[in-house]
Amino acid sequence: MVNAPAATAAERRYWTVPIGRAVLALIPAAVITFNSDHSPELGLVVFGAFAVLSGLFVGAVSWRTLGDPRARTLFLVQGLVGVVLGALALVFHDGGLGFYLYLVSVWAAVTGFLELYSGTRARGKSASAKDWMSIGALTAILALVFLILPPHAVVSVGLMGAYFVILGVYLVIGGLSLKWATNPAAATPAAKDSDIS
Repeated sequence: MVNAPAATAAERRYWTVPIGRAVLALIPAAVITFNSDHSPELGLVVFGAFAVLSGLFVGAVSWRTLGDPRARTLFLVQGLVGVVLGALALVFHDGGLGFYLYLVSVWAAVTGFLELYSGTRARGKSASAKDWMSIGALTAILALVFLILPPHAVVSVGLMGAYFVILGVYLVIGGLSLKWATNPAAATPAAKDSDIS
């Protein structure tokens, strides 16, 4: 079994990004869960607000915390896609079920692929790679589910809420794992001491 690489100092600072993303996912999860209205309009407003705020957050904060220039660019593009599609959802919030399904599917396919690709590229080099691959796969699966299931407003908006819950919980776990990751350099003196004795 291959262990995930230990987090670098930069990656341990990156832990705030998944935690921030988790908060941004859990708020719309609560809105959908505790709202009896599962109309396409609610779905577009909630998705639009999430996509814009999450896109701004991911683009800006990842740009400042990631060391790899290509990863920064991929997350910046991911953020821009979220902002653009989220803004469309907010402006055309009365676009109906078809528009809602289309926007969420496009957003999930594009951002899911970008995050999955970022994780695949960083595999073996970054402690965040596994989380990126898992989140990317989860988001890509959301796109497939929206494309395959028969159109139904309550089911579609409810699935979006379920996605937000799963995403939020997973991001909290990933962020705290990065925060608590041990520094391999700190373990080296102990290892040397045991070798001497």
